[in-house]
Amino acid sequence: MPSLLARRVYEACHLTGSFRLRSGQVSPEYFDKYLFEGQPDLLRDVAEAMVALLPECDVLAGMEMGGIPIATVMSQLTGLPTVFVRKQAKEYGTGKAAEGGPVDGRRVVVIEDVVTTGGALLASCRQLRASGAVIETVVCAIDREQGGRENLAAEGLGLRAALSRRDLAPSASV
Repeated sequence: MPSLLARRVYEACHLTGSFRLRSGQVSPEYFDKYLFEGQPDLLRDVAEAMVALLPECDVLAGMEMGGIPIATVMSQLTGLPTVFVRKQAKEYGTGKAAEGGPVDGRRVVVIEDVVTTGGALLASCRQLRASGAVIETVVCAIDREQGGRENLAAEGLGLRAALSRRDLAPSASV
């Protein structure tokens, strides 16, 4: 039997059709995270499940765009500062890839909404590490279980997921 959180997330954001993922893969299903992130009670419940997965750290780093609302709520729940990570550094203003406080020498946990292959996530982790961040863990709301965990592990990053595709699969029959 699926968890109540898995059922609620599935009902809020599972779509069927033909969807091109960021990885370039085409999928017959899609988890539109903005549909759960836009519901305050559900967003908070997902963030609370993710907080339970946090290792000891100094800073949360919310990935643009879907990781930012989750990291913000997690920051409110934990009191940890948050930085907001762009897919690429902007070419104006401060020119930073991570907006907010400093990451140099700090233990940073990267917060993501959905992980598929982890490609964009790895690029951002490399940028953060180049800025001096110490990153060992990524915490996500949903792991689609399509190679992301293995790709992250190859670069010394552990993935902790509040929900996996497997958790959400039984929800379809509910």
